[in-house]
Amino acid sequence: MSIYLTSQKILKEWTDYNNHMNVAYYVLIFDLYGAEKLMTLFNMGEASAKNTKKSTMVVESHITYNQEVKEGDEVNVNLLYLDHDKKRLQYKLEMIHKEKKYLASTIEILSLYVDLGERKVSEFENEKIQLMDQFVNKHKNSFNEDGLKFSSKLKK
Repeated sequence: MSIYLTSQKILKEWTDYNNHMNVAYYVLIFDLYGAEKLMTLFNMGEASAKNTKKSTMVVESHITYNQEVKEGDEVNVNLLYLDHDKKRLQYKLEMIHKEKKYLASTIEILSLYVDLGERKVSEFENEKIQLMDQFVNKHKNSFNEDGLKFSSKLKK
């Protein structure tokens, strides 16, 4: 089971000479439309970067391209898994063709929480840990841990 985050229509400028979405734009959709929505839920998105000078930075990712999508197709971006430790955030997203319901792509991310003023890794504030823990507790029965790559990198 997954948790719906957002939908996005595939734009012409995201397609290539193979007449399907270019690989770079899968990451764009996951980042701008999926991960950013997730980070905003935990007060770690754009507003946090501007106001508190703290944000997340991706340090590792693993992406699969399961089936192509084309111009005009709509996709849903869903959360499959989320976990964290004091400084790291691990999550996995999927991209599902909205009409035909097939899996188009997945991405698993490992991010660090960073103090942008010092450009150094920082620990999450208690309020952010509470937000993430509440979210995880609410949705843990929906999470799918199959095939995760980065769980061993969390320091629990």
